[in-house]
Amino acid sequence: MRIADIVKGLGAAVFFFLLSGLFSAQATQAGQAGERDGNFILIASTTSTEQSGLFAYILPRFEAASGIGARVVAVGTGQALRLGQRGDADVLFVHDKIAEERFVAEGFGVGRRDVMYNDFVIIGPRSDPAAIAQLGDVGAALRAIASARAAFVSRGDDSGTHKAELRLWAAAGIDSAQLRADRGDNRWYFETGSGMGPALNSAAELNAYLLSDRATWLNFSNRRDLTIAFQGDPRLYNQYGVILVNPARHPHVKEKLGRAFIDWITGPDGQAAIAAYRIGNDQLFFPNAR
Repeated sequence: MRIADIVKGLGAAVFFFLLSGLFSAQATQAGQAGERDGNFILIASTTSTEQSGLFAYILPRFEAASGIGARVVAVGTGQALRLGQRGDADVLFVHDKIAEERFVAEGFGVGRRDVMYNDFVIIGPRSDPAAIAQLGDVGAALRAIASARAAFVSRGDDSGTHKAELRLWAAAGIDSAQLRADRGDNRWYFETGSGMGPALNSAAELNAYLLSDRATWLNFSNRRDLTIAFQGDPRLYNQYGVILVNPARHPHVKEKLGRAFIDWITGPDGQAAIAAYRIGNDQLFFPNAR
């Protein structure tokens, strides 16, 4: 039995509670009415789209326009892709383009489309113990952190952010396996195995560096002594895509409803909603559907 069927059987509120908050429930009256009729989709998505507040802003607009309810499983991109492989979601909204294209090529998804982008930033202590603020590129920044053995928090959860971090370490000439090998008093690289928000909380507690998507950082309140320590390198570009889980492989996938969401989020109204979402004067995501 797939997750969507369990949700329908148990009732959304009960199931979401049992999953300890993995599900996000933002619904207008139209969306709630649609769900009572089974007229809803399940979206497996990266944590950044939820923890940034984006879904809370845009999903009620989609539900009001379409009458289709939307429920979100907010996990790392790797886990979202595995949910899609098992047919435990109708739509994926994630940010690891290489893995997304492989997911489609292997027949698990249909018609990946760009949706929006923002960027990653390196968060760190205001004192900047590795002195990365004035460095010219992200590779130099990571090498400086490693050389200083300054505390660094990694999500370590196979998310899009985690995969981007590992690619950046590799490009900087640093073996990620060696980062994990240090133990005891020598330890400075910490893997949390958690979403972006909890990883930021860990960094705040440890006064450590970490790689974050800018949107979640802007929506994060427990900053303590943390600030943006490094930004602006083109290699920190962060693209998001949307994919329909392949109904030919999983016939229970709600193809028509899933396509309605994809058409909306990549169409004029969805793209305008993404552009309109701000925290203060900061735009968090930039629509770029083609």
